[in-house]
Amino acid sequence: MVRLSGRPEFRSPRSRRGLRTPRTPDRARKALAGRSVAGQVFVLQVVIVLLLVVAAAVALLLQVRHDTDREARNRSLAVAETFANAPGTREALSSPDPTAVLQPRAEAARKTSEVDFIVVMNTDGIRYTHPKPDRIGKKFVGDIGPALAGESTTEEITGTIGRLVQAVVPIKDPDGKVVGLVSAGITTAHVGGAADQQLPVVLFAAAVGLALATAGTALVSRRLLRQTHGLGPGEMTRMYEHHDAVLHSVREGVIIVGDEGDLLLANDEARRLLHLPEDAERRQVLDLGLDPGTAELLASGRVVTDEVHLVGGRLLAVNQRPTHLKGGPDGSVATLRDSTELRALSGRAEAARERLSMLYDAGSGVGTSLDVTRTAEELTELAVPRFADFATVDLFDAVLAGEEPDGATDLRRTAFSGIRKDAPLYGVGERIRFVASSPQARSLRTGEAVVEPRLSEASGWLAQDRERTEQVVAYGIHSLIAVPLQAGALVLGVVSFWRCAKEEPFDTEEVALAEELAARAAVSIDNARRYTREHSMAVTLQRSLLPRSLPEQSALDLAYRYLPAQAGVGGDWFDVLPLSGARVALVVGDVVGHGLHAAATMGRLRTAVHNFSALDLAPDELLALLDELVSRIDQDERTEGGSAPITGATCLYAVYDPVSRRCTLARAGHPPPALVGADGGVAFLEVPAGPPLGVGGLPFETADLQLDEGSRLVLYTDGLVEDRDRDIDTGLELLGSALARSGRSPEDTCRVVLDALLPARPTDDVALIVARTRALGADRVAEWQVPMDPAAVKTVRDSVNGKLAEWGLDELVFATELILSELVTNAIRYGGSPVHVRVMRDHSLICEVFDSSSTSPHLRHAAMTDEGGRGLFLVAQLAERWGTRYTSTGKIIWAEQPLPRPQSAL
Repeated sequence: MVRLSGRPEFRSPRSRRGLRTPRTPDRARKALAGRSVAGQVFVLQVVIVLLLVVAAAVALLLQVRHDTDREARNRSLAVAETFANAPGTREALSSPDPTAVLQPRAEAARKTSEVDFIVVMNTDGIRYTHPKPDRIGKKFVGDIGPALAGESTTEEITGTIGRLVQAVVPIKDPDGKVVGLVSAGITTAHVGGAADQQLPVVLFAAAVGLALATAGTALVSRRLLRQTHGLGPGEMTRMYEHHDAVLHSVREGVIIVGDEGDLLLANDEARRLLHLPEDAERRQVLDLGLDPGTAELLASGRVVTDEVHLVGGRLLAVNQRPTHLKGGPDGSVATLRDSTELRALSGRAEAARERLSMLYDAGSGVGTSLDVTRTAEELTELAVPRFADFATVDLFDAVLAGEEPDGATDLRRTAFSGIRKDAPLYGVGERIRFVASSPQARSLRTGEAVVEPRLSEASGWLAQDRERTEQVVAYGIHSLIAVPLQAGALVLGVVSFWRCAKEEPFDTEEVALAEELAARAAVSIDNARRYTREHSMAVTLQRSLLPRSLPEQSALDLAYRYLPAQAGVGGDWFDVLPLSGARVALVVGDVVGHGLHAAATMGRLRTAVHNFSALDLAPDELLALLDELVSRIDQDERTEGGSAPITGATCLYAVYDPVSRRCTLARAGHPPPALVGADGGVAFLEVPAGPPLGVGGLPFETADLQLDEGSRLVLYTDGLVEDRDRDIDTGLELLGSALARSGRSPEDTCRVVLDALLPARPTDDVALIVARTRALGADRVAEWQVPMDPAAVKTVRDSVNGKLAEWGLDELVFATELILSELVTNAIRYGGSPVHVRVMRDHSLICEVFDSSSTSPHLRHAAMTDEGGRGLFLVAQLAERWGTRYTSTGKIIWAEQPLPRPQSAL
């Protein structure tokens, strides 16, 4: 440590932190806080005075308590004995009304003697007198045993008026017999002693003593503080040791210059930075051989902040302040900081900050979509130009398809980004087979990053494609990092970072950054791959459950569209179901939710609708059965702890009859269908809205409509008219507008509707069916009324044979005769009147027999000895299909036969 001789002001003691000792008020506060000897003496004196004051106050309070109790006992006993022995007291006890005689006397005596009560009572303790008249006649509260024995007694009790002392005195007759008792009492609060006047004097004396002790101690402490500055010898020694350690260990140069320009102090760092000689102290700054600018600044003492000076090849940042502020000595102090190293550190810190920023951006910017290709593109876009001049991602084809890599050696260029577009690297979509010596192949094989600092000398990389690699080197690309894209044990591909504009090759820190970027991107690519696989599986399942082609029928011209959601497969479905009698059923449904569960549930519901439609049920009855099925499915899944219930499944079921042109519809929570009339008018049909499937408890209702031929019935799911950006009312308005301007063909209608309503990225599945109605002409339908007479069967057969001959279906005459004979005979024999026969020529020959009975025929196999029971068996053998459907007035038994194929010309 440098001692400053001849300058006593520089030897001013400092605190433990090296700062100048505070002025007198701060010193006094330290003394009062007990930090110095004077403060400790002061605290001790204050404690002694306080102890004396407390002891005196306690003693005084105890004396007051004792005097009060004694005075209360004496006064109450004296009053009680005086009243007991007063003339007339004993005689009043034997009077007819002792209270009337004694109560006035007792109250007069109480007021005169200044006691709280005087009570006269009999030997049973029953009061004759009391200050409160309502307590006369009640038992006395206290111990009267000693008084009944002829002795006077006093006791302390706590009554309703507080703590009190009461005396009980006997009243004796001339024979010494106790004939009554007198009690007098007084509360201790009403009794005071001489000590009450002593307490203020004691407290005042204590306050004066405490004030004198404080003043004396303060005077002594102030003088001690001026002499020792509040520090003891040990503290002063530690202060100087700390001061010396700080000056020699600090990484900044410290120089103190006097007011005359002489160097007073320089620490080790200042000597190193300025190259000062050993005898520099006490010499003029201008004579130390410093550069003129630095010497002039230090000698001038002017205030500067981070003024940079070049000293010996170093850039020094100088801060200088005067020392005479706040009463200090004249002169200045300067600090020197080597900004050359600081700038180098700042550059490295900036590079580290940029790398951290890239990693943060990689976490939020790579993997924003569950698309493998887009995720790879996000990685290359992030790396260029912040990390590399060009970046490429090569993935296995199996990864792009959502599958796990199968060990194939070929990769496909999936993403490319660069500062320029004309780089001679492989283009996006090209299939690449890396040779074993290439950096990419080595990184895939070892699972570690491979860096080639100089591509022009990398023989393994040059062997990949001699012509292309020469073009790459000639283009200026000189350094490469190849990092495998590895997610767990799966190697998905490789990412390559190329450097061109910057002359320095990639270093080890940049290799670590490349590995971190690749690791984060690999996780996102693997997530996208898994999603692609699951999405493909769900789409495959869903498409396998949907109709792949529409069945052959002649009642409707149909066109349909099914578009799965981009975010996931849903549960929308549709179907076209041919029914008996040339009728056709249209069904559209929606299972709320997405994923495999929704698709599987949709398949179960579609299968159920197929089965129920085969029963020829009315739409409301079919929806009721479907609702019951969904409820059972929900119950089973809850019982087994399976997936979530199918709440929210909806369905619309419509049946169109081309003969009568009647359409019957029912819906379960589904959007209403739209109808485009033959004249082009658009209307949304008012079909009663039933509850969604699975809710149960409410019936479904139907709507019957008469449709003109050429009308278009439009069925759809809510994904067409409702999304996040618009509600269903807006969607229905848009749908109506699109239908109004669409063409008459179903295909054109589908195209116009989807162009107008389908969003760019649907969030829900969309199912759309457009059905244009046809009518089965009268020339293809024949009907006959049948009397309830078995002989009428022949007439029916002859009429049908004539119609078949007219239609050119002579080949079907024999089979049709047998079928109608059996059906009409059964209707006449077992059915009810009226009986009606209808024959229709459509894609097949349809024979229908109506009767008013609800009895259903059953097919059975007759025994060899049975005379009947073979009719329906013959019908089943001759017809392609047959069955029974019920109407509101009875039933219809129908049978279909395929039409004969036209003979080809020889």
